[in-house]
Amino acid sequence: MGTVSQLHDNVRPPAHRIETEEEAVSTARELAVAFRRQASERDINRLMPSAELDTLSQSGLTGITVPAEYQGLDISNALLAEIVAIITESDASIGNVLAAHFRVLEGLRNQSSEELKTDLFTRALDGDRFAATRFADQASLVTEGSGFRLTGRSEQAAAILFSDWIAAAAIDPGGRRVTLHLQRDSDELQTVDDWDAFGLRTNGTATLIAGKLHVNADTVTTALSSDHATEKSLGLLLQAAVGLGIARAAFADLLMMVKDPAALFDKIGWRAVSIETATGALEQAGRKLDIAQVSPAEAALAEAYFSTASVCLSATDVALATANALFELARGATGSIALNLDRHWRNARIHDMTIEREPLLKAAGAHILRIRES
Repeated sequence: MGTVSQLHDNVRPPAHRIETEEEAVSTARELAVAFRRQASERDINRLMPSAELDTLSQSGLTGITVPAEYQGLDISNALLAEIVAIITESDASIGNVLAAHFRVLEGLRNQSSEELKTDLFTRALDGDRFAATRFADQASLVTEGSGFRLTGRSEQAAAILFSDWIAAAAIDPGGRRVTLHLQRDSDELQTVDDWDAFGLRTNGTATLIAGKLHVNADTVTTALSSDHATEKSLGLLLQAAVGLGIARAAFADLLMMVKDPAALFDKIGWRAVSIETATGALEQAGRKLDIAQVSPAEAALAEAYFSTASVCLSATDVALATANALFELARGATGSIALNLDRHWRNARIHDMTIEREPLLKAAGAHILRIRES
């Protein structure tokens, strides 16, 4: 059975096609205004942003990274990161979902199956959403007819609840690392809403349980082996964008809550400088990733990875520091449950917990030593 013939029908009308980078930015800003209105209420009551994400999909914003050869805009990475930051500032959970979606599409760009890329990029342009997870080592993937049978449980992962497609990492019967491209509404695939963290409460994190799920061979690809694959670098860049968006949201509330700004010019100025510095670093890292995508020599890939890892770590620190400053400087009613200003700190803390700092720092050190020795 071919890839095309096994795909289910689209569940929503085709999305609008965004034609220019200017349109993409203006669309993101318009959506952010709408998403911000009830973001606090959604967080307090854990109301899932399903309608908001459907609006996001229909706007065409979820298809802006599709390569030009597949009829997409292929937006620059610096601008993509800024768009994710804009959406995150309005609602951190929605920004987190968007970041996960774009990382999967970048992984698809680097796969070898033209038929699969054509099919799934078309779905992305039509408004379908993507997420990624990993099936635990004890999961079973065995040969079955024209493909494989998958049984087992995945790790928790963001955006699963809102996804149409899932790129699931697994180990094939030959011991190779592979990626399974699964439709979330497939038979024998159960989605479990088991996310109970105190931050990013509505980001659609969930676990998948596969009960003897048949996976066609032509939807299975070999996992990328490079330590500096652009998929990994884009993931780090967009994690940085999420951190920056959280920082901006906390800073905006800080400015609203401070009763005597003149008495705190130096402290407010320092927070503003740190956010502006992270914004500049995000743009620079995005440009380096652009170069690595166009000319994927190992040196360019390694430089993009180093740059995106650096801004990921720094933007996360800025988010935490800015969220802390909101309470330290504004004081007063910042502890009000009704205002829910603590969501910025909760979001920043949970976001930070998803970043494996030690491997990134070790990789950064190794990169600098290689440059020094070359």
